[in-house]
Amino acid sequence: MSKQRLKNHIGGRFVEPARASWLPVENPATGEVIGEVPLSGADDVAAAVAAAKAAFPAWAATPADKRVAPLFGLESLIRQRRETLVRALVEENGKSIPDARAEIDRTIENVQVACGMPILQQGDKLVGAAPGIDGEVLRLPIGVFGMIAPFNFPAMVPFWFLPYAVASGNTFVLKPSELVPATMQLLMEWLAEAGLPAGVVNLVNGDRGVSEALIAHPDVAGISVVGRSATCQAIASACVAANKRFQAMGGAKNHLVVMPDAKLDEAVRNMITSGYGCAGQRCMASSAIVAVGGSHYADVVEQFVAASKQVRVADPLDPAVANEAMVMGPVISAQSRSFIHQMIDTGVAEGARLVLDGRGLAVKGRERGHFVGPTVFADVKPGMQVHQTEIFGPVQVMLRAETLDDAIAIINCHPYGNGASIYTQNGYWARRFKMETQAGMIGVNVGIPAPVASLPFGGMKASQFSHIKAQGKSIVSFFTQEKIVTERYWPEG
Repeated sequence: MSKQRLKNHIGGRFVEPARASWLPVENPATGEVIGEVPLSGADDVAAAVAAAKAAFPAWAATPADKRVAPLFGLESLIRQRRETLVRALVEENGKSIPDARAEIDRTIENVQVACGMPILQQGDKLVGAAPGIDGEVLRLPIGVFGMIAPFNFPAMVPFWFLPYAVASGNTFVLKPSELVPATMQLLMEWLAEAGLPAGVVNLVNGDRGVSEALIAHPDVAGISVVGRSATCQAIASACVAANKRFQAMGGAKNHLVVMPDAKLDEAVRNMITSGYGCAGQRCMASSAIVAVGGSHYADVVEQFVAASKQVRVADPLDPAVANEAMVMGPVISAQSRSFIHQMIDTGVAEGARLVLDGRGLAVKGRERGHFVGPTVFADVKPGMQVHQTEIFGPVQVMLRAETLDDAIAIINCHPYGNGASIYTQNGYWARRFKMETQAGMIGVNVGIPAPVASLPFGGMKASQFSHIKAQGKSIVSFFTQEKIVTERYWPEG
């Protein structure tokens, strides 16, 4: 990605805010400034919402098959230019090239599912609801929706929402993370090239001020956000007060339970990918490993720590590692690295046993990069801060449980409930785990139980502040309102 000043996209045009300050955009692996992003203001949000509102009547009246046509075009463009998008994403986010390719593949999946909107948005009809009377449910678009995106998946997370909003007949205003704005800049260009009418999707760059203006705007019918739980709870409360719809997906502390009968070599290989992919900056990343059985616990710790030491930490764009399957890049910022270091200090102070310390790691030639090495705490007790807190980095905490009941209790007593997995060959244990564990996404011998795009994505407890999850068929209910028609006709004459 060449060094550039990024712009907003409002009403079909890229525009610079009139009175914005500018924030440097870093490559987190090198510390190099690769661009500048505007910190837009409320006036820019108002302009974007006005453009979306003006585009809504014609777009809502467009037949469903015509609404998805630009999405088919976008899918084709992403496939053709996949590596261009991958490089931009890696450069501003720092994840490995294989992880970035996987993210783009999930982005494409969501476009594909949304292209099925002519079927997904179909209503229901009850012929003969009463004598001579039929009942019908219409699923109709609502208006302007907003989305506030996180830094960790610059392409995929916005596309949990954007294509479904557009395909169902709504218009959209997106605020990407100011840390990773370039990926969506490319996708906005391609959406326009694919034939999406002006104003249907708008992009406003900025920080918290843009988010607050978007939430407060009276013409925004609903907000989707992925972020910290405290932020999500505040946004949910603001939306309730304003009678807006909301999807607010918060933090996570995903547990992996290793049973005594698990195929340990396979499980450890799987847990390494889950915990250290994207430098642990995934809402579905594992961050707590629970080994069931006393002697088994020691084996799990030993093998997992040994495997963690083999993880390659490097600049993902270094040609020497670009094609390696398991490369861990930097965390997103110096601030993030500082917080992770503080949490490691906290774990030591709490009495957890630090068996692998990733502090102080430097990558040769990338000394200004924001790197943290794989870090493992053993003998962690439930309730310790390192267990309760979403650290959002390559830090794993390992706990001991005597029985499956104890392991499930550890998860169920935790405030977060995003995802959880069990490693076992025992069908009874697996069934109990998936039925009794309080997490929205469950895996069996799967380290990252993130569902494919046709299924809903979302957690429970403090991981989700809404009842409608992201992506898939279920999200159509968020972006449409049901209008119920009861009709009868008398004979003429």
